[in-house]
Amino acid sequence: MRVLIALGGNAMTGPGGSATPEEQDQAIAVAMEHVADLVASGVDVALTHGNGPQVGNLLVKNELSAHVVPPVPLDWCGAQTQGTIGFLILDSLDRALAARGVSRPVATVVTRTLVDKDDPGFTKPTKPIGRYLPEADARALSQHGQTWEDRGEQGWRRVVASPQPLEILDAGAIEVLAAAGYIVVGSGGGGIPVVRHDDGSLHGVEAVIDKDLAAAILAPAIGADVLVIATDVENAIAGYGTAEAAPIGRVTPAELRRLQKDGHFASGSMGPKVEAALRFVEGGGARSAITSLQRITDAVHGRAGTVIENP
Repeated sequence: MRVLIALGGNAMTGPGGSATPEEQDQAIAVAMEHVADLVASGVDVALTHGNGPQVGNLLVKNELSAHVVPPVPLDWCGAQTQGTIGFLILDSLDRALAARGVSRPVATVVTRTLVDKDDPGFTKPTKPIGRYLPEADARALSQHGQTWEDRGEQGWRRVVASPQPLEILDAGAIEVLAAAGYIVVGSGGGGIPVVRHDDGSLHGVEAVIDKDLAAAILAPAIGADVLVIATDVENAIAGYGTAEAAPIGRVTPAELRRLQKDGHFASGSMGPKVEAALRFVEGGGARSAITSLQRITDAVHGRAGTVIENP
C-alpha cells in the first residue's frame, strides 16, 4: 500500500500558528513521529505539506527590505519554502525512523504545478496571504500592482490568485524515487505555480495553489492507494457551529457531495480538504481520509477520521 499524507499548517508551526524557526522545527519533529510510526508499520509513505505561514514570513521580509533587496515573486517564495520545510522534514524523519530501527532513505523534490494561464483566478484574486496592514500601508502597496482587501477590525490583507492545479509536473521524479525505496516529500505548498506558453516553455507565476487540491492530483500520479489529509481535527463536521454539529465518519462520495452542496464546509478551511478527498476517490483512489496527525495510522486503514470510500 502506498499512502500520500498531506500535512496541514498545524504540523508546520507552533501553538497559535507561531512560525519561529524553533517552533517550526519542534512542530515538524512531532509530526514526523507519527509518520515514522506509519512507515514502521510497513506502509509505503509519500508526503506533501502546506507553506502558508512560511510564505507569509517571506512576504513580510519582502516588504521590510524592499528598499535594500529586490522583493522576490510568489513562485520564488514557494520554491524557497519547499526547500526549507523539506530540509526540516528530512532531518526529523531520519531521526524518528532511526529511533524505530527503520532504515529508509528520505528525499525532497522541488516540485512545479501546472496551472492554466487563463484560469479565472488570475482575474479575480481570492486567496489571502501575508499579514494584516493598516489601510494606508495597504493602499501604498496596491500602487505596485498588488490586490488588498479590507478585512474589518484586523485590517487589510493581500489577496492573490489561487488557480486550479492541472498537473504535477515533477510527479515522475517523485514516483521514480518512491519506487527506489525513498520516502519522498514533494509538491510542498501545492507546488510552484507555472504556466505553459504557446511555444511550450514554462514560466512561474504570481499565485498560490491549494495544497490539498494539488495532493488529489499528486496521489494518483505517484500510484498512491490512499490519500490522508492531516489537519487539526479528527473529523470533518456536518453542521459546524450549529446545535446539530456532528462528526462525519465513514461516508460515500455521493453522501459527502450532498453535504458539500448543502454548504456544510467553509471554503477557507474544511472546504478544500473535502473537495480534494472527493476528487481522489471519484478519480479511482481506493480511500481518502481527513483526520488529525495523531490518527493517521488508523485513518490509512479506515479506522479513524472522516473516511471516504465507494460502497
